Amino acid sequence: MLADKQINAMTKTFAFPEINKRIRDFEKKHERQPNSVCLLAVSKGQDLEKIKAAYDAGQHSFGENYLQEALSKIEALSDLNIEWHFIGNLQRNKTKKIAEHFSWVQSVSSKQIAKRLNDHRPENLPPLNICIEINLDHEASKSGIEPAELTQLAKYCMTLPRLKLRGIMLIPPPHDNLDAQCKIFHQAYLLFESLRDLNLPIDTLSMGMSRDFEAAIAEGSTMVRIGSALFGERF
Repeated sequence: MLADKQINAMTKTFAFPEINKRIRDFEKKHERQPNSVCLLAVSKGQDLEKIKAAYDAGQHSFGENYLQEALSKIEALSDLNIEWHFIGNLQRNKTKKIAEHFSWVQSVSSKQIAKRLNDHRPENLPPLNICIEINLDHEASKSGIEPAELTQLAKYCMTLPRLKLRGIMLIPPPHDNLDAQCKIFHQAYLLFESLRDLNLPIDTLSMGMSRDFEAAIAEGSTMVRIGSALFGERF
């Protein structure tokens, strides 16, 4: 992984070329298909100028955790062709605005939330892309469903016409050891494959962040969510 000094130095000019190169290098190192992993820039807590600079550098997919912060950015940057992903905790009273303003929601963890997103998705927009968030470490303070609930929720989401199930998302507990990171990411990969074995048309395994994206790529991630290694400190 990049040392903190390297990260801080790169983020002064935005680290997109370097991060993209590292993603491609990790694909090659771990025998993944070239360009099989995409980058989601996590822009929560980042100002508009950094997001614009990232966009100009070729990054068009951005992830936000907090609705009000995201809505102000979406409005201010409405002239840019940005694909916005909601990756934060989903609250029932915010599903309408999220369904109206985002292209993706990666943190679906109940039938109730899925149904509300479906019902609030405007007819003039394409179906809302969603991922089901998995809680593999059983942390009570963390959102996401238990692995045993995945198949039932996935099949339910497939019945909702205004949603498009794309796959699963994972936020693992922090580990500095590559082997420990790989172990939990492999569990998520097996869950992802279990849905594919049911012939569900999914294509997205969203896992891996700034400090563990090599392990995620090694274990089958198709989308890494990187913030601090790209932008530096948040405001």
